Amino acid sequence: MNDYLKLQGIRKHFGQAPVLDGVDLSVSEGELVTLLGPSGCGKSTLLRCIAGLTELDSGSIVLAGRDMTGLPPRSRDVGMVFQSYALFPNLTVSQNVEYGMRMRGVAPAARRARSAELLAMVDLEDKRDVHPQSLSGGQQQRVALARSLAVQPKLLLLDEPLSALDARIRKNLRAEIRDIQRRLGMTTLFVTHDQEEALIMSDRICIMNQGRMVQEGSPEQLYTAPRTEFAARFMGSYNVLSRAEALALFRRIESRADRFAIRPESVTLLAAGERVQDDADGLIDVHGEVQAVSVLGSIIRATVVAEGIALTVDLLNDGRWLRVREGDRVTLLLDPAQLLHLEQEGA
Repeated sequence: MNDYLKLQGIRKHFGQAPVLDGVDLSVSEGELVTLLGPSGCGKSTLLRCIAGLTELDSGSIVLAGRDMTGLPPRSRDVGMVFQSYALFPNLTVSQNVEYGMRMRGVAPAARRARSAELLAMVDLEDKRDVHPQSLSGGQQQRVALARSLAVQPKLLLLDEPLSALDARIRKNLRAEIRDIQRRLGMTTLFVTHDQEEALIMSDRICIMNQGRMVQEGSPEQLYTAPRTEFAARFMGSYNVLSRAEALALFRRIESRADRFAIRPESVTLLAAGERVQDDADGLIDVHGEVQAVSVLGSIIRATVVAEGIALTVDLLNDGRWLRVREGDRVTLLLDPAQLLHLEQEGA
């Protein structure tokens, strides 16, 4: 990996509490890496440390071959977009975009040209002379993005920039951000607690918990092969099983692991009276009862109790499964090849 951004041994305490506990991370030029984790795991603090807004206790930050560990924020060539937009209400849209360039002494004509280029990129050319308070949340966030790009940073930091927006705007804006990032080849660190957002936007995802990196990999790798119980639970609705529960369902396990997981879409649900196909060799059938059914758009999620164990089962909402109701007796088909053996936390 070309270490365009390299973090080594990043540590930060607030009082006696460790917020970042020896974080190492390498990012390639042009890569979009997402820091994914629950609130309080240290992901936003890490971004602030990279930007120079929060001082490190120890560790180093190297960007494009330059050690910027002790540099002030204005000297780091880093752009940052916050959740709260942080626009100047007394300035117009174009003045907000030009602000960083003006602070760096860029000539007025060059500022105006760059501002016009970026506002066209974020589709806000017709809003250049209005003030931020007259814009929607999504429009304000696009102005914040344009402002951060105006100074042509070597690294773009996005700190939960979409979390304050409604679902429809968030989906549209994340696609726009990803498109702009790819077009510019902008090296980007993106912070979110939203699994779907991370899977859609990222080249690589780093799961964080309690100030440490738990696991990193491509979106496909992290979704299909979480290594620990924390990663499995955070990456979706995995069914996490104790060894006793896994044995009760699968009857035989060729592993010494204590914890196991299986994805909800890897469990096949057969309605009452539906026959197991003859080609289902290797699959294990268990009988259970539907406890709950939820319609999640294109997915129907059922909770089925089998062998005294509650399992989440995801079904494609193609019209057939609407007949599955709470209290129905069903058969579940389990594929031992889909059972993941989880590592002990911290191992």
